[in-house]
Amino acid sequence: MRNKISYIGLFKVIFLLLLFISCNTENGIEKPFDLSVSEGFTNPIGFYDDNPTFSWKLPLGVQEQGAYSIAVASTPDLLSENADLWESGRVDSDQSVYVKYKGPKLVSRQKVYWQVKYWDSNGNESKWSDEAHFELGLLDNADWNSKWINHPDIKLDSVPEIDRKIHKVQYFRKDFELGNKIQSARLYISAKGLYEAEINGKKIGNDVLAPGWTPYEKRIETLTYDVGELLKEGDNTIGLVLAEGWHSGRLLFRNYSGKIPQITAQLEVTYNDGKQSTIVTDNSWKGSMDGPIQFSSLYDGELYDANLEMPNWSTTDYADEDWAGVDETPLSPEVKLRPKSHAPVITKLTLSPITISEPKKGSFVFDLGQNMAGVPRINIPVKKGQKVKIRVAEMLQTNGEIYIDNYRGALSTDYYTPAEDGTISWQPTFTFHGFRYVELSGFDESKKPEKDWISGLVQHSDFEISGNFSSSHEKLNQLQSNIEWGLRGNFLDIPTDCPQRNERLGWTGDAQVFGPTSLFNADVHAFWSSWMKSVREDQNEDGGIPFYVPKLDRGRSSSGWGDAITVIPWDLYQRTGDTKVLEDNYEAMNKWLDYYQSKATDHIVKMFTFGDWLQPYSENPENTKKGETDERLLSTAYYARSIEITRQAAEVLGLQEDEAKLKDLSNEVRKAFQNEFFNDDGSIKVGRPTQTGYLMALGFDLISEDLAEKAVPYLLAEIEKADNHLRTGFLGTPLLAPVLDEIGRSDLMFQILFKETYPSWFYSINQGATTMWERWDSYSHSDGFHKEGMNSFNHYAYGAIGQWMYERIAGIKASTAGYKTILINPLPGGPLTSATAEYQSPYGLIKSAWKIVDDKFIINAAVPPNTTAKIIIPANTGEELLLEGITFSENSNVKLIEKSENAFELQLEPGSYEFTSKIN
Repeated sequence: MRNKISYIGLFKVIFLLLLFISCNTENGIEKPFDLSVSEGFTNPIGFYDDNPTFSWKLPLGVQEQGAYSIAVASTPDLLSENADLWESGRVDSDQSVYVKYKGPKLVSRQKVYWQVKYWDSNGNESKWSDEAHFELGLLDNADWNSKWINHPDIKLDSVPEIDRKIHKVQYFRKDFELGNKIQSARLYISAKGLYEAEINGKKIGNDVLAPGWTPYEKRIETLTYDVGELLKEGDNTIGLVLAEGWHSGRLLFRNYSGKIPQITAQLEVTYNDGKQSTIVTDNSWKGSMDGPIQFSSLYDGELYDANLEMPNWSTTDYADEDWAGVDETPLSPEVKLRPKSHAPVITKLTLSPITISEPKKGSFVFDLGQNMAGVPRINIPVKKGQKVKIRVAEMLQTNGEIYIDNYRGALSTDYYTPAEDGTISWQPTFTFHGFRYVELSGFDESKKPEKDWISGLVQHSDFEISGNFSSSHEKLNQLQSNIEWGLRGNFLDIPTDCPQRNERLGWTGDAQVFGPTSLFNADVHAFWSSWMKSVREDQNEDGGIPFYVPKLDRGRSSSGWGDAITVIPWDLYQRTGDTKVLEDNYEAMNKWLDYYQSKATDHIVKMFTFGDWLQPYSENPENTKKGETDERLLSTAYYARSIEITRQAAEVLGLQEDEAKLKDLSNEVRKAFQNEFFNDDGSIKVGRPTQTGYLMALGFDLISEDLAEKAVPYLLAEIEKADNHLRTGFLGTPLLAPVLDEIGRSDLMFQILFKETYPSWFYSINQGATTMWERWDSYSHSDGFHKEGMNSFNHYAYGAIGQWMYERIAGIKASTAGYKTILINPLPGGPLTSATAEYQSPYGLIKSAWKIVDDKFIINAAVPPNTTAKIIIPANTGEELLLEGITFSENSNVKLIEKSENAFELQLEPGSYEFTSKIN
């Protein structure tokens, strides 16, 4: 009897297993997954792109896609039988990323459903994927019936900065009535400033600092929220809160827009019977400036007075007789309202203190252990009549007090005035700070501070970490962490230079040198594409690209900075394979070349440049911060670099005539560069010979092959003069590792990378850095803080080394755009005995993990479906190569390409592999 029961149980298990397999596969292959549109959006609402592309991933075990079919419909029911928007039919292609939509034009508010299936290379057909969808936002100003509104008392006036009414937060509310059986509801909203919204007492969304920062005089982003569950039949209330933000607040030293903050919103409700109700901002709303947030500034912080709280102010249970009528202003056709094209800022992480100290009586300092960007949250005991003061800092003085000199004019201080005794939980709403340390005073001093009184809310644009790097070396791992936290701290709606002082601007030079590294560490495709839209909008009529975007003045240009318009789109294309970024930016790239040409005589450029910014040991008599590399050499080098990138973009886009012209121009500029700046013996003949000068000539391929061979010893001599240390600033540093690697001196690069003394990457780590610093010597235990006020401790530019760590130390590199073909070419060296990198490519996970055990080199590699890879395995090829512990022999997944004296080169199909070679 017992055996019979066992057999019945076994039969049930087998039946359920077969049922599970049959539900998930057809003819043995699983359905595609991870469907996304355009730059990686998953089921978005309020979507910006009415001409989207479609991407999907193939399951593990699938080698290659042979064909696909996409169905796009207006309802889910139409997908499987009669897709009414677009049916691609079977398309014989291995393309599984960025397939362009070819149906009828999509319109505002439209909800679109889609799914995909594929055939593998053997002709086996998958099931249809799970359905995906997206819903378009309001794509044009004509879709808006709302007005801009503001409180009548808000104004720009001449009273002292700290007391200006512009800093007071505005509150708006409106009661309204709805019918029954609500089917759906959308709130479309934007602001000239920053907003939060509530319906019936509940906050809408989890984003902060919305809608973000764009060139406000040209485009303001809008967001869309599904608010159906917050509404009810009968009486409802919507409440809006508006702060000055980037639009009307102080940037650098003044309000650059010269305009007041305003808000616009449109609530659209659809009932089950198809009828609609629309509530819009207009002069029927009420407004107040007497709420609890009495002061708000991105630089200076926030002042919150709990005595002024307005319980239930965004519900129908609130009497607003004392509130004022609002002013309304029509939407301007010159300023485009467009859906946000990348994810908003949210709170991504929460940090807890690791220590508490009391450097002076009544003032306690909480150390979060990590420099970050965001806001502190307090959960503390308070006494009525006292004012809680919260100051933040990146560093401490030797006496344990916070160091704030490097914040310059940014006060970065928050205040909370309690209404009664007790425990309060609070965080600022319309500001952000860069900090590691939180100084707290003004709490109930009868209580002893606890670590859980303070937390750090890490805020940045809502992207996911897409890569990781680790090694056998603790400080190299800390460098990777510092790079990642530099990214987190400065990707706050735009790519900023720093998150703490009275600056926090979208510096183009910093962005273009760090872009490649950022793309390894995070999924920032949409982030960069969106910012490039702002760069194009802020491009001057003469083609010049501003120092920073959004621009605050007339938008002056610098070589090496303005090249963000060419470098970043090309990097994005290389990493993603998405040609849209080249299509969008190609015209602006050419306009930038026109600007260069206007500054050139006989192809030699003379224009303003920040130079090799913050090169160490600079003795430039005019400006030590610019470094010592000749400005004309540097500017002409970047001119040539941008020409070549634009030529390559033309080639990808099939613009043959453009490509030919740019090729000729590239050759002419390279020839002029060589003649003007280099002697026949390979030495620099103009200005001070610098590491950066040689690195640009070699790294940008600006001199002939023969002359390059002669120039190499001069570069090495410059490095030797520096005792094998770097002497590079913002522009030279990204070139150092790839050039030394290319000329066969990776051994020297490892020496430089692992240097402990100034200037080096580990120098800041030895001083306790948890992020990248602006300067190589921002601080030292022996000498203290750098005397220059421009001294950020969260500045990602020197994190550009991260690209080489992924591509060469771990060995993951794209052979063709978007990692359709992959090169896995690890580079052991220095003190390393292991290194691992994982990267989520458009096709799936790529992995390279190597270690050295005695005389064995062991590498684990993963190649995602629908790609191929070449792997180069260091080896004494006189010894055998093992695959999965067995002597290697070719099979359908692994082919030998070449066997040299010191490496095996193999071709890999998708899958996971472990190889073992002998290296001695």
